[in-house]
Amino acid sequence: MKSKKPTIDDVARVSGVARVTVSRVLNGGPNVRDEVRDRVMRAVESLDYRVNPQARSLAGGASRLLAFVFASDPDSEPNSYYESALELGALRGCLALGYQVLIQNVPQNTPDRQKRIIDLITTQRCEGLILSPPYSDDVELIEAALAQGCRVVAVSPGGKGRGKADGVGIDDEAGGYDMARELLRLGHRRFGFIAGLEGHLSADRRLEGFKRALAGQGLGGEAYVALRGDFTFRSGTRLAPELLDHPLRPTVLVCANDDMAAGVLSAAHARGLNIPGDLSITGFDDAPVAGIVWPPLTTVNQPVKDLGQRAVELLVARLTGANLSPEPVFQLLDHMVVSRQTTAPV
Repeated sequence: MKSKKPTIDDVARVSGVARVTVSRVLNGGPNVRDEVRDRVMRAVESLDYRVNPQARSLAGGASRLLAFVFASDPDSEPNSYYESALELGALRGCLALGYQVLIQNVPQNTPDRQKRIIDLITTQRCEGLILSPPYSDDVELIEAALAQGCRVVAVSPGGKGRGKADGVGIDDEAGGYDMARELLRLGHRRFGFIAGLEGHLSADRRLEGFKRALAGQGLGGEAYVALRGDFTFRSGTRLAPELLDHPLRPTVLVCANDDMAAGVLSAAHARGLNIPGDLSITGFDDAPVAGIVWPPLTTVNQPVKDLGQRAVELLVARLTGANLSPEPVFQLLDHMVVSRQTTAPV
């Protein structure tokens, strides 16, 4: 005999909360403490509870389809961890809430990028749109999507995109500041910095935070040299020699993500440098590669999977009317510096 499928009441019993609280969590509603939300989601996973999306769709006459748009560049490989972790988080959120998500990559440099995304909404009958950087900072795109009656959530907006639609992210400026403070504590005073793609405002804010921390110690532009990468391992290996040969002679190379930091680490090994004895290296994201490379990488942890899941929950809260706030809502998630073995005192 087949075992009985778990119900919402079973989820409520296992998580120790009221049925209405479970419903609020599953529909992405506001005013739920993080501890309660996590307890309910653990119960959902342990019971293998599933919402019936077909039944919900028939009842509501809606497609229950969300679109998650990523930027792509045919000339470089993607930041595989960041995108896949966001996707996994979004899929986890959709599974719990009875929605489906369509993943779409749109080249950010193509002239018709906005039309492609708007066409995606209309042709696929997408009820909601999640935008990753740099699209999450494209105010014109956000306004065009909202004009179509489509709900929008921006992931890690670093500019005016934060005020145009609901969003979720970490404080990137504070992340860059905290990392710089840790390096200053270790005695570093000469820095190389590899930034991200131009237009990626959330990553640019990491550099702003970095410079703010230096200014607090009376250090200005003479204390660092900054180059722009593209978030890929290849750009780390390409730019590392230029920084290592710079007259400033940095004692630490700071990277805007872990993929570039892994590339820098590879280039440093190729030169026979001892890490961290001869050179310290840091990344950002706390991707799996940070714990695989040798030595393990000092980095800033941002909960990328949670960003994807919260984006779905925010979107569904708007679609179901659980969030009726007249102003855009922004959820700020925690970050932390993770000190491993690629940093040491000067």
